[in-house]
Formats: sequence, structure tokens, C-alpha cells
Amino acid sequence: MPLQTIEPRRLYRQIADQIRALVEAGEFAVGARLPPERDLALQLGVSRPSVREALIALEIEGLVEVRMGSGIYVLPPRAGTAPDGDAAGVTGEGPLEIIRARQSIESGLAAQAALAMDRRQVDGLRDSLILMRREAAAGQVPTGGDRMLHLGIAEASDNSVLLRIVAELFDERGSPLFAQLSTYFESPESWRAAIAEHETVVDAIAAGDAEAARAAMHRHLGNSYERFNASWSRAALRQAGAAAPPPSPRVPRRMAASGGP
Repeated sequence: MPLQTIEPRRLYRQIADQIRALVEAGEFAVGARLPPERDLALQLGVSRPSVREALIALEIEGLVEVRMGSGIYVLPPRAGTAPDGDAAGVTGEGPLEIIRARQSIESGLAAQAALAMDRRQVDGLRDSLILMRREAAAGQVPTGGDRMLHLGIAEASDNSVLLRIVAELFDERGSPLFAQLSTYFESPESWRAAIAEHETVVDAIAAGDAEAARAAMHRHLGNSYERFNASWSRAALRQAGAAAPPPSPRVPRRMAASGGP
């Protein structure tokens, strides 16, 4: 038998495949509610955000359904879905990991921008804020102005590699995993908060205060991470008052750990 190429798999993909295997083995019947994220994370020895990314991947693949305020339930098998999730294209970077990477990179870029940007460039950032507010007022997700602002800050570094990295990480918002997660944890309320955070970043850059700009960007992307990592019940309350969930099922004992957080 010829050797096969070894392909590293992302942590959320490993978790998703374990849960899928348990469903296929009958540990969770069709219609059953899965254990809560915190219980799955504890049993697997991984972080709760990684479990969340895995569950969202399984939802995209048609294995489970998220019912806000109630839980995550197993669906009947869907014909034509590949066991490894390739049919649904859920193989990209995890959204929460992307936000953490952006936080590390863009905090420093905001500090550089505060020292390098001239008045015309700062005016360009303010134009981005105007566009974000206009998009939000029209009932749109204000990603046009959001992207314009973050790339404008990156451009001030005068480093094409950093600009490309920031653009690529931002554009991961269009991935199936990120888009699906956004439907649950983004709202007009969360975008109002994000726009206010962007204003603080721009004000610090305009004042030429590098440390304030660094802190403001770090805080903004940290808050973004926390918004996506909020409890399902909190997200449900934001979307509509939901009934209390039924008692939580137990995690099967034979679920093995997948690795670190």
C-alpha cells in the first residue's frame, strides 16, 4: 500500500470529526441534544471557543441544528455530505483564532499609524467611520467601512506584507464558518459598540498617541473576540426572548481528548 500524504488538521476539525463519529456510532440519536460546550471542552481537554467552532462547522455540514436558547440538536443524515466536511468547504481557519491573530498584529500597526499618519490619512480613517455609520443606518452589516478602516491603518506601516496579511485575515469574514458564527453573535447592538470602539482608535491615532492607539485596537479586537465567544443564552436574549433549555445531557465517557486549547 503506498504512503499517503499527511495533512495537518485544525483543532476544531478534529473535534468536529469526533462528535460526528459519536453520532454515527449512536451515542447521540437523531433529535438528541448535545452536551453544553463547557462540558465537551472539559472532556476533550480543549478550549470552549474551539468546541464552538467545531459545532458551527457541523451545523454548516447539516449534522446538527443550533436552536437559540435551547441547545444544539442532532439532525437526520443529509445525503451526499462527506464525512470529513469537505463537501461543505468547512476547512478554513477558525474565526476566533483569526480574531486573536488580528489582535496581535493590528495593535502594533495602530501604534505605528499614530506616529506615521498625516492629516490626510487620518481624514481617510474618519471617512471610513462615516461609511460604517451610513451602512449601519441602512440596515447593512458595515463591513465596507470596517475593512476600509483596518486596511487604512495597515497601509500606514508602508509594509506590503503586513498590508496583505491584514487584508487576508479580514477577508476570512466571508468564509462559511465565520459567516455562520456571525449570524448568531453579531447584531445592530454589537455593531454600534464596534463603531464606537473604532472611533476611539481613530481619535488616538489622530492625537499621535501611539500607546493609546495600541491599547484601543487591542481592546476593540478583544471585545470582538468576547462578542463571538458570548454564551448562547445571551445571544438568544439579544435575538429574541427564548424559553429556558431542557436539562443538559452527559458527555459520553469514551470521548477522547483532541489536544490543547
